[in-house]
Amino acid sequence: MRAQGGRYNPAKLTMTNLEQKTARLTVLIDPAKKRAFEALCAKQDVTPSQVVRKLIREHLQRHGVQWVPGQDADAEEDPSQPVDDR
Repeated sequence: MRAQGGRYNPAKLTMTNLEQKTARLTVLIDPAKKRAFEALCAKQDVTPSQVVRKLIREHLQRHGVQWVPGQDADAEEDPSQPVDDR
């Protein structure tokens, strides 16, 4: 991903070792929007998957959802529930 000023920072793109375990997410979008997104990603020297992962992390943080990278889906707590920090 290129920062403002055109600098490439690979450190911002790496996944932690715990995030290396992946699951597939299928998203249906308009073909023209997909082509535009892929073209923009290529121009910014990132993959569409990197951008989507970043958007998901930011969305979870914005809504107060805590998650543990690499945590099994069978974990006892529901990671989709916002955390009450009181």
